[in-house]
Amino acid sequence: MVRSHAASLTRALERLRLDALAILRAAVDAADPYPLVTTALTGRASHFISHSESIRVVAAGKAALPMLRAACAVLQDRIAGAIATHPGAAIAAAAPIDFIPGAHPLPDVASVRAARRALQIAMEARAAGEVLLVLLSGGGSSMLAVPADGVTLDDKRTVIETLLRAGADIAQLNCVRKHLSSIKGGRLAAAAGRTLTLALSDVHTPEDDPGTIASGPTAADATTFADAIAVLTELGCGVPYAVRAHLERGAAGQIDETVKPGDDRWRSSKYLVIGNRRTAIDGAAREAARRGYDVRALDRATAGEARDAGRIFAEVALGTHVAAGPTCIIGSGEPTVTVRGDGRGGRNQEFALGAARTLSRAGAPMLLASVGTDGIDGPTDAAGAIATSATLARMQALGIDVDRVLAANDAYPALARLDDLVKWGPTGTNVGDVHVVLTMKS
Repeated sequence: MVRSHAASLTRALERLRLDALAILRAAVDAADPYPLVTTALTGRASHFISHSESIRVVAAGKAALPMLRAACAVLQDRIAGAIATHPGAAIAAAAPIDFIPGAHPLPDVASVRAARRALQIAMEARAAGEVLLVLLSGGGSSMLAVPADGVTLDDKRTVIETLLRAGADIAQLNCVRKHLSSIKGGRLAAAAGRTLTLALSDVHTPEDDPGTIASGPTAADATTFADAIAVLTELGCGVPYAVRAHLERGAAGQIDETVKPGDDRWRSSKYLVIGNRRTAIDGAAREAARRGYDVRALDRATAGEARDAGRIFAEVALGTHVAAGPTCIIGSGEPTVTVRGDGRGGRNQEFALGAARTLSRAGAPMLLASVGTDGIDGPTDAAGAIATSATLARMQALGIDVDRVLAANDAYPALARLDDLVKWGPTGTNVGDVHVVLTMKS
């Protein structure tokens, strides 16, 4: 009887695993940048570019290549010049395009070269009276980086790494980035004159904030030098002397602020968010319904410490009133990890392990899966991970202590032993993380 129950549980969890992976993949497919850019350029943004015979393009971020491919297909020989900075290789195109590999999450010398070229293209567009089309996606902050005067690239890398290790969320991180930059905080748009920005949003707090997506190179910035100092103080981050001095001079009014709302330079600019976490949720929900699940999508974005967010998400799923039969709970967001150990992992892996103890109390086959829609979870080759109602028992049988694993930030090796890592490779999109909980309540 015990052996029969174990076999039945294994079969049920395997079905949930296959369904979860298909549902998550549908979320990624729904956020495919190519059709989103195509629809925007041939639809609601078409009138903005219709009077410009030539258009120059800046594409930056993890989705830069598919976004640029779509722009090239729609605009064809109207593209007078372009810069693309991204993690992949060049694409074949008739337009003159400079391809510069992007670095993430820390900028490098190529990031500086790409940003300087982007500013040059912006000024060329202004001089020729052309529209600058800017295609932005997550990762663009790191891939377009020109340190402010008096701040070195190494200084900036040190600050970003310190903030990441301290668990800074994207709004905090980008507030500081903008005030250490010569391109972010609206400065690219200010250099160009007339700009059209199409953005794929990985920003959830505040939701789809143009000033936060890729650190807002073409958006008004309401934050200040004083806000950047406050972020460093709140997180207890020590920074190089040149950085602290630069921010303090800015707060004292000795350095020009970022471009603010109401500035006349915004009158010739348009900004459209063409895809976000809700785009991915909708895709996941359609696939879950197609597979026979009763679907509940959680509206609020997940945030906070990843392991705690995973536990809370599992608790919410357990407490959600659902109909009898297969049930799917979908959520999205981008929690953070405060790095205290020297292990290997990522936020989605910690999200999954953080839910393991809660899932063990489910009383029915239950599975949680969490992935980054970009296919990259931390400094690993995984997109995310899976945990089930059997994960805690399986870990204990292997002598793995989940609390010790999380304390060491060492989720990857533990999940690898369980064969519960999700590996896709880079997906070419980025709208944050998607989480699903599937259960076979009867």
